[in-house]
This record gives sequence, C-alpha cells and structure tokens, in this order.
Amino acid sequence: MEITLTIPEELAAQIIPAGKDPAREALELLAIEGYRNQNLTESQVRRMLGFETRMQVHALLKEHDVYLNFAPDHAQQELDAANQMRADVGHRGANRPNIAKKV
Repeated sequence: MEITLTIPEELAAQIIPAGKDPAREALELLAIEGYRNQNLTESQVRRMLGFETRMQVHALLKEHDVYLNFAPDHAQQELDAANQMRADVGHRGANRPNIAKKV
C-alpha cells in the first residue's frame, strides 16, 4: 500500500531528524507504534521495514525505547535453550547448574 502524507515543513523539521529520509522515518515510526500497541509482531515489523534479521528490529526498538513483547512461553523457551547450551558446554568442562528454574 502506498500512502502520501503532507506535513508543513516547519513541523516536519521538528519530528524528522536532520539527514533522515522522511518517508523511511514515517514508515519506521508507524511500524514501531504498531509493535508497541501489539498490532504488529516482531516478524511483521521486520518484513515491513525490509530488515534481514530480528536483531535489526531489536536495535530499532531499543533506539526508540520500546521493550520487546516477550510472552511467558517465549521466556521459557529462551531459558530452556540457554540451559541446554549450558549443559552442552558442561560436557566439555566442569558441570555447572542450570541458569534458571522453570517459570
């Protein structure tokens, strides 16, 4: 979808950082707000902005002080993966306890 916006120059100068592409900045802000309101997923933001990786989305969100929408089941998956990696490393070295307990 293509959208055209008309913003008075003096107002655009206040909301678009110098040297930034106004169209790209508007698209990023729309994606960020969609994510913040949980209308867009991380994957949808990535596709919308043409990013290759999740890390690019994370960097953009961090730049705008937006926290990741991290559901409890996602947190558990991350903990399980971290514990598995730690267990794999433990086979090569000293046996260490799990990072965290299940939530």
